[in-house]
Amino acid sequence: MAVKIQNQFGNIDISNEVIATVVGGAATEIFGIVGMASKNQIRDNLNEILKRDNYSKGVVIRQEDEGIAVDVYIIVGYGTKISEVCRNVQDKVKYNLDSMLGITAESVNVIVQGVRVIND
Repeated sequence: MAVKIQNQFGNIDISNEVIATVVGGAATEIFGIVGMASKNQIRDNLNEILKRDNYSKGVVIRQEDEGIAVDVYIIVGYGTKISEVCRNVQDKVKYNLDSMLGITAESVNVIVQGVRVIND
C-alpha cells in the first residue's frame, strides 16, 4: 500500500518502503539508540541489529482511517533513560514525516526490543 496525496498538479504516491526508510533514519539519529531491531526477531535472528539498508524491517506502517500509524522497533543503549529516548523518537519521526514527506502520523508507537551495553 502507499500513501496517496492529491494536489492541484496531480497525484503523489509515497510507498510504505520510503516512509519506513525516513522513519528508520529519524530514529537512528536519536542519542541512546544503538540500532533498529527486527519486528520478527525469532525469524530474522534474535541478536541482529539492522544495518542502514534494512530500516524497513524495523518499522511497520499501517494505514488507518485518520492517517497512518507507525510502529518503530529499536534497541537502546544501557544507561539511557528509556522513556526519554522513546519520546525523542516519537517527536523526531513525526517531525521528519511532516517536513520531508508532508505526511502526518496519527500515532508513533515505539517498541524497545532490547538494551545493549555500549563499549567506548
